[in-house]
Formats: sequence, structure tokens, C-alpha cells
Amino acid sequence: MAKIQWYPGHMNKARNQLEDKLNLIDVFVEVLDARIPESSRNPMIEDLVGNKPHVIILNKADLADPVMTKLWQKKLQKPGKFVMAIDSLHNTNMNVLINMIKKAATAKIKKLEAKGAAHPTIRIVLAGVPNCGKSTIINRLVGKNVAAVGNKPGVTKGQSWLKTKVNIQILDTPGILWPKFEDQEVGFKLAAFGAIKDTIFHADDVALFVLKNLRKYYLNDLVKFARCPKEKIDNISDPDLLLAMTQVYGMRDDYDRFSLYMLQRLRKGKIGRITLDRL
Repeated sequence: MAKIQWYPGHMNKARNQLEDKLNLIDVFVEVLDARIPESSRNPMIEDLVGNKPHVIILNKADLADPVMTKLWQKKLQKPGKFVMAIDSLHNTNMNVLINMIKKAATAKIKKLEAKGAAHPTIRIVLAGVPNCGKSTIINRLVGKNVAAVGNKPGVTKGQSWLKTKVNIQILDTPGILWPKFEDQEVGFKLAAFGAIKDTIFHADDVALFVLKNLRKYYLNDLVKFARCPKEKIDNISDPDLLLAMTQVYGMRDDYDRFSLYMLQRLRKGKIGRITLDRL
């Protein structure tokens, strides 16, 4: 399998711009993909957070394995870190998120109130990998579509401050990856769930990686999606299974086309509630 790497120039620029604005930030909000909570954590973020209150959102929780999501919430919860799972697309738990942000900013709010501010405004930044749902969360917080939303990475290109009606000001940032994936499985997981442009990798390589994990953790979901008896799946290799599925879905031997179709179905939750980062 070929290596996967994607770090275009605008991401490096975005990181530098974010570093320049850190002194203006009261609460750092990190958005993770609940299906890959570890792989979607940019290792550079922890350095950027420093000692600031840190809210961690496991977004797209409606598409993730609920048992694994609870385990990841418990693992990520540490002093100074506030963790919650949300489904921003369907606008669930947004009031809980607002309250959590304000709880994280308690010290800052008290300081501003002591200076006479009746309704102090908290400044936050939303940061995360591409296509993790930051823009959808921002639109929910603001109450209207102010941030571009898309089902592909790289939709947000620049940084901007956005106002809300709940005394929170948001710095929107483009999705930021990091220069090198030390573990190539991270790259495959990011590619599988749409954090990397589909033109950067070979879809069949990622599809085979996903098949291997579905066999191990979500066999029943695989059997249903593959339209193939479990007995056959047990006795067939991943490449042969991919080709068989390509034929079953009427794409003859065009396994590249089917591989991309399979990844698109995975991302939309049509294969099942799948979490590839395991504990």
C-alpha cells in the first residue's frame, strides 16, 4: 500500500496565523471525529493549547460506535479538559456545548465581571482536521449559515471572527493536518473518513484497509453491506472480497470506482456505526 500524506501550504499558513492569535483566545475548542478520536487529533494542538481551558468535542457521534465513544470520552477526560460527544449535523447537545464552554471559561468570566462587564464575551477557537464538522458546529452556535460547509476537506480556507447571540466569539480556522504521519494507519483512517482529499490516495488501498477492520470489529455490518454470506467472507481474501463486492454492486471489475463508493457509504454511516480507533 502506498503512503498517504497531505499537508498543503495553506495548512502551514493557517497554523502560523492561529499561533499569532492565541493570546486572544480564552478557550481552545478541539473538534475530533468520533469515529477516529485518536487519529483525528492533531499532535500539534496540545502545544497550541498550552494552559488554556480545553474543550474536546467528539463530533459525528451519531455515526460512531456508541460503546467506543463512551470509552473515548472517559479516556480523554483529564483535569482542565472538558469532553463531550455531539451530533452537530442534527443539532443535538448544542446547548450543553455552550454551557460547557462557559464552564471552561469560568475564571475568565469572573475576571471580566469583576471589571464591570455585565455580559462578558468569551473568545474561543475551533480547530481540528479537515472535514471533522467544525463549520457545522459554528453555524449552530451562530444560529445561521456563516461558515462554508461541505462533505470534502479544504472547504474553509481562511480565518475569521464570528459573533454569536450567547456571548461567545468564535475564531474559525481551516482544517489543519500535520507534516508527517508517523503511523501510516493514521493516514488511512483519515482518508477513510474524508479528512484527506480523495485525489491524494488510492481508493482501493483504503477500502482494503477498511475491509480488514470491518472483518475484525464489525463482521455483521460487513456481511450486510457486502451482500455476501458470512461463510464466504470467512474463506476469501480481502482483495477477492473487494472484487466480489464490486461485481455484486454492478460495477463489473471497476474496483477503483466501487472502492470510492464504499468509502462514501462508510462516511455517511450507511455501512454501520463504525469506529476504527480502538481502545
